[in-house]
Amino acid sequence: MTELSLVIRPEFPADRAAIDRLHERAFGPGRFARTAFRLREGAGHEAALSFTALVGTLIVGSVWQSPVWAGPVPGLMLGPLTVDPAFEGRGIGGGLMRRAIEAAGQGGHRLILLVGDAPYYARFGFQPVPRGQLLLPGPVNPERFLALSLADGALDEAKGPVRPRR
Repeated sequence: MTELSLVIRPEFPADRAAIDRLHERAFGPGRFARTAFRLREGAGHEAALSFTALVGTLIVGSVWQSPVWAGPVPGLMLGPLTVDPAFEGRGIGGGLMRRAIEAAGQGGHRLILLVGDAPYYARFGFQPVPRGQLLLPGPVNPERFLALSLADGALDEAKGPVRPRR
């Protein structure tokens, strides 16, 4: 059997319907109630900082980054990171994460926030946000609220509510 190569590229507008179906398969209808979804809903996501993974012509993964304010600090909210369940465990999520972090750094962004599994995201440099330092617009397990500083002191300066940046 021929192995198809993985391609990670910027998201195109024509990808949206396939990505929506991917999110539905991976997260189900409950995705709309999540706190991170509320933030993205207010700002949308930055296509230039969002990436799609393809095997052949099939979209098998996606990562979005949305502009937010973390207190007074402009930052990004990463997520969802989505991999088609049939393609999990093949390094697709890691490839999308590395590409998204690299693009954010090259774009001069100072801080990336996300809500996710701390052991998974620690390998990319994410650490828990100190309790009470930043406030999301809905409930979240504080152990899953993570940050990656792309510039010295960015997380230290970020204090207060996290809200969409338009």
